[in-house]
Amino acid sequence: MTAESMLVPGVEALRAAFGGAVLRQTVSCGDSIVTVDRDRAHEVLAWLKETPGQEFDYLTDITAVDYRDPERALEVVYQLRSLGRRVDLRIKVPLDKSQPLEVDSVWDLWKGADWLEREVYDLFGVVFKGHPDLRRILMWETYAEGHPLRKDFPLRGNFSRAEQTRQALAANPEAHYSMEELSIADAFDELPDDMKRRLAQGERGEIR
Repeated sequence: MTAESMLVPGVEALRAAFGGAVLRQTVSCGDSIVTVDRDRAHEVLAWLKETPGQEFDYLTDITAVDYRDPERALEVVYQLRSLGRRVDLRIKVPLDKSQPLEVDSVWDLWKGADWLEREVYDLFGVVFKGHPDLRRILMWETYAEGHPLRKDFPLRGNFSRAEQTRQALAANPEAHYSMEELSIADAFDELPDDMKRRLAQGERGEIR
C-alpha cells in the first residue's frame, strides 16, 4: 500500500480545487498531512470546513514548529477533525523566516482558535492577521526577551534571572486584562471556605 493510498478521502479533491496552492501531501505514522501555501491557507481551511463531504468542523489544535535549520521555514500546524466522518487531517503552512511571520487568522471559522492563535503568537512570534484580540497569553505583555519556543531563543533567556524577576514583578496585570478577566480572579474571595481551601491546596478533583 502506497502513502498516497493511505491519505484521508478528500485530499485529492483538495488538490483539484486548489492546484499549486497544495505544496505537498504525505502520510507519516498514519497521519495525513497536507502542506499549503500561506496566501491561500485561510481559503483552504474554509473549504475543508464548509464543503460537503469534507466537513472538518472541529479544530483540535493550532501549533507551530521551528526547526534548527535557519534556512528551513517555520511551520504553522492546524490539526482538524471531521466529527461526523471520524477522520483527522493535519494542515501545515510554511512561513519564510526572512519574511514577516504572518498568516490569516481562522478565528472567523473556529472560535476555538482564539487562545490557540494567541499561544502561537506568544511563544513563536507568528502574527495572525484579523485576530480580534491578539496579545500574549503566557508571558506578560511587556515581556521583552522574544518568543521562548523559537530555536534561536537561549535556554536561559536573553536576560539574567535577576532581570527576568525584576521585570515580572514590575508588570502591571491591570494594564493588560479586561475588567471581566480581573473580576474572575477577584471572585476567589467570594467562594465557600472549603472550596478556597481545596483550591489553595492544589486539588484537581471535581469541586462539588
